Amino acid sequence: MTALQQALVAPALHTTDLYRFYRAGDEEVLALRGVSVNVAAGEVIAVTGPSGSGKSTLMSCLAGIDEPDGGAVWVGGERISHRYDGERAALRARHIGVLRQTDNLLDHLTVLQNVQLARRIARRNSEGCMALLESVGMGDRAGHRPSQLSGGEAARAAVAVALANDPVVLLADEPTGELDSETERQVLTLLRERAHTGTAVVVASHSPAVRRLADRVLSLREGRIDD
Repeated sequence: MTALQQALVAPALHTTDLYRFYRAGDEEVLALRGVSVNVAAGEVIAVTGPSGSGKSTLMSCLAGIDEPDGGAVWVGGERISHRYDGERAALRARHIGVLRQTDNLLDHLTVLQNVQLARRIARRNSEGCMALLESVGMGDRAGHRPSQLSGGEAARAAVAVALANDPVVLLADEPTGELDSETERQVLTLLRERAHTGTAVVVASHSPAVRRLADRVLSLREGRIDD
């Protein structure tokens, strides 16, 4: 198999035996204990588990925000873990969309400017920003600041920002935890539509709606995948 063929069949997101330890005084907390995950392009994965199971730690390691103590994370064929902070940030800006429960938008910028900034950080031109906003139903609110948006509008704008860099992988940590059921449905529909274009989507959530959306569910318990 050629290098090109290998790249085409390689998973969009791949981890091998992730371990993450924390110290709380004299006690060592094992947040992740050998977690291995493969996510294909276009696949939607739900990560579930009780509080303290390691979901947020896993998502932070996948995004290159946190470093695993053991194992490695590969995104789009490039290793993002065990690099300098600046290198991880650059890879994240180019390859990963991050959707949080809150704080996805900068308050002093308009919706359009938030999307444009995300594209500049990813070293992409600003072409297509309005088309992206229109695709999430926010074209007519492009000139508004976050404080002028409803909850549903802010959620859709956050999705646009997360997708502004045309990510290989979209990571969403409890993205619908504070949304009403109708807004949650809209956001999840947008994520599914993005998956249809080839983006791998990983959503950490307690929501039954996220489980129904997913092609596959990974359940974490005490830092391990619970088969």
